[in-house]
Amino acid sequence: MKKNLTFAVAAIVLLAGCVTKGTYNELKDEYQGYRDQAEERERTNQAAISDLEKALADEHTRYDQLAAEQARLESRIEALNAEKAKLLTDKKGLQAAEAEMREALNEMMQRKAQAEARIAEYTNLLQRFKALIDAGKLTVKIIDGQMVVQLATDVLFASGSADLSRGGKDAITEVTTILASIPDRSFQVAGHTDNVPIHSSRYRSNWELAFDRAITVVRTMMDGGMPSPRISATSYGEFRPTASNDTDEGKARNRRIEIIVVPDLSKLPGAEELEKLGGHES
Repeated sequence: MKKNLTFAVAAIVLLAGCVTKGTYNELKDEYQGYRDQAEERERTNQAAISDLEKALADEHTRYDQLAAEQARLESRIEALNAEKAKLLTDKKGLQAAEAEMREALNEMMQRKAQAEARIAEYTNLLQRFKALIDAGKLTVKIIDGQMVVQLATDVLFASGSADLSRGGKDAITEVTTILASIPDRSFQVAGHTDNVPIHSSRYRSNWELAFDRAITVVRTMMDGGMPSPRISATSYGEFRPTASNDTDEGKARNRRIEIIVVPDLSKLPGAEELEKLGGHES
């Protein structure tokens, strides 16, 4: 981008001698606008990358904590085994304690493995979306422990409309190709708006507008190859803002589509027991 802007400046300088001053100033202003846009995209990309790097650092910290806890439990088991040799009269109690510690150790090892898997998944998905992030088409964030792909609706939809623009369809199709290639994952499309009320013949509130937009994205993703059992839609309307609605910039950030990577709760420790208690249907 910077190289292209440099060529643009050179072109302006060469043409300055054969154009009017007004034309020259217009070209100069246009160049400055391109440059400002490029710098703004760079800042947005860096902020998204910083958020992801922080989330990965947090996962590494949790991983280290689990490793330390595993070492402590292993040390405790060794101590119990030594004590077992001395306390033969309390053999039953010692065996029960050892079994409890082994169960705790197994659970801790499961959590450690899950932490490793989350780190690998975040890193992999970040790499898959790197080109789209660098192009300013989307951002990827960690929100409430979930990976979320965010797309500004101003790029996807006209104001007050739930019909995707041509560029919006292309962007959703490109995102779908990446997400559909991730095995054993489901996704939820969430529609968000700013707090400006809408009263049209088609939409009574921002709830309906945001939901229609989410449904449109879901249908486009299905057309792009996403299996229907892996995708769902919801609407938050104006009630889950990501920025203040006091400024135009904040409103623009709140007008968005989020594609949430739904976590697989069946892999959490104790999931089988919870399914039995809840009468899980196979």
